[in-house]
This record gives sequence, structure tokens and C-alpha cells, in this order.
Amino acid sequence: MTGQLTLDKAGPGLSIQDLGRDGGMGLGLSRGGAADRRAFLKGAALLGNPADAAALEMTVGGGQFRVDAPTRIAISGATLRATIDGNALEHLASYALKPGEALRIGPPDTGVYGYLHVAGGLLSDKELGGRGRHRIAGLGPDLAPGDRLPFGDDPEPDAPPLRLSPDQPVDAPVRVIPGPQTGLFPKGILARFQDTVFIRSPRGNRQGVRMDHDGAPFATEAQLGQVSDFITEGDIQMTGDGTPFVLLAECQTMGGYPRIGTVIPADLHRIAQARLDEEVRFRFIGFDEAEATWQTDEDLYRSFRKAREPRIRDPREMADLLSYELIDRPDPDGAG
Repeated sequence: MTGQLTLDKAGPGLSIQDLGRDGGMGLGLSRGGAADRRAFLKGAALLGNPADAAALEMTVGGGQFRVDAPTRIAISGATLRATIDGNALEHLASYALKPGEALRIGPPDTGVYGYLHVAGGLLSDKELGGRGRHRIAGLGPDLAPGDRLPFGDDPEPDAPPLRLSPDQPVDAPVRVIPGPQTGLFPKGILARFQDTVFIRSPRGNRQGVRMDHDGAPFATEAQLGQVSDFITEGDIQMTGDGTPFVLLAECQTMGGYPRIGTVIPADLHRIAQARLDEEVRFRFIGFDEAEATWQTDEDLYRSFRKAREPRIRDPREMADLLSYELIDRPDPDGAG
């Protein structure tokens, strides 16, 4: 341990998260972890942290933080308004944070889930192989103002300030593959599902998001006779009133509502980050097309590491400023 991150203020929904706990389905424990894994991996890559190094996940508000030892930080995911001692921070960029400086993080301008990463990762105690908060299972700590969270050694202490380019906005429909119960829905219902504009409902959390719509419900005659079955994040359950509910990281592991399909992993972050009243469309694709989009966490992490580039540097942060020879030396031949 090299230092501690103190929570002077903590907004609602603040939690420690990592990439979740694998292997718990047999115990009724979903993987959990970051709601937006893609964004989480970007922040880890910016600092050179291990891909699963724990960080803080924030929703409607961040908080105020300070450290007792020099470190580097990065913010990924939702575009949270952040400052260090009043100086605005660039999103998806690394910054030095020194003792005595106040890091303030406000609500997001876009997106829902944002992440504060500290070099070395947060070193809270592990439970069942993970550090993240899983509220349904009661794992991981609840956070409150005054908490002091240990963090590790900076894996790249000599790294210059770095940045990643943000993803470009995507207007295309969210891609969905058929599931074991897709065939229970009549073809007309499946076609209407793809033609419908859904609205991200206020009813949503880390378990899943309700997608409201105008028009008739998406019902299937087999709904009342459906036996509870294995479910996972990305599944689109059709609830009793015929409204779809997209499951997220902290979903249950069994369910009886029929699933019209499953959002592919490459697009699931778009559902997690959809703002209230944001419009969403869905499109069914084949398994070959879905497989072509597949990337492991390790693949994504490596690609983000390669995509890092120096951000515009503030001379006040440049310990090696004199080495750049910004003032020309006299010409030894007297030419100027």
C-alpha cells in the first residue's frame, strides 16, 4: 500500500467496483462488477493498472476526494464534471493528484456510470474473489463520507499525462441475438419489437433497465407457462405487462419471464449508459455477425493501452520542462 484515498463527500450510488466475480452462478451469484466494462477497462488502461484493478463507480453524483500520497488518477465512463483545486479535467485522461489537492467530481453531462481510477487500484478487502460491491449478495463495503480507501503502487510512475479519444456517438440500433425463448414470440411481435422506439425508463439500476414504449405489449402465449431458467446480463426479459427489461451486471441468475433475445456484449454498455428518456432501438443479428464483434476483456484492454497518446501538457506539471530547450541556443558560428 502506498497511500489512502479519503472520501470527503460521497454521492449516491458510489461504490467500489472491479470486473466482478466469476464462477458464482452455481451459488446464485451473478458476476456483478462494473456496469460499463468497456469504460472501466479504458480507465485501467490509461493508468497502466491491471485490467481488474478496483475503482470507484459513480452515478448521479461523484463526491470530493483527497489523497495522502502522490498518485495519478483518471476518469472514464460517463462524462463527469471534475476539477482538481478548481481546474477542470479532461475526460478520459490521466492527471497527477498530490496531497493537499481537492478532487471534486460532479454529475455527468452524458452517460450514467462514471469511474474514478487511482494508479495501483483500490485495495479494499476481497470477498469471494472480488472487491466490488454486490448489493444483492451483500458483498463489498458500503461507502460513506470519511472513509479512507487504500490504493497500491503506481505501475507506471514515470508515465507522461495520457489521454484516450472518446467513442464516437452511435445512432445504430442495439444489436440482439436470438435466445432459447425467442421462438415463443410470434413473427409479428418480433418484427414490431425491431420497429419500436423504446425510451430508457426511470426504473433502472445495476440489476437492469426497463425500456418503455408506446403501443401494445410484447406478449407471448407461453408466458404464463414458462419455467424459471438460467439468465444472465444482456438478456431482454419480457415482464408480465409485456415491457422489456434489459438485465445488467448485478442481475439475478434465475428468472421465469421469457427472453425475447440478448444484447450482445459489444453493445451492452450503450444500455447501461442510456440516459433517462433516451431513445433506443433494437435489431436482431445472426450468430456469425455477433461472433465477429466479440472481444475478450484482455483484447479490449490491450487495444486501449495501444491507443493511449500524450495529452496537451501543462508546463506546471512538466518536471522535465528545461529539457525541451524552448529557447534557442546561440549559434556557435554567429549566424543568429
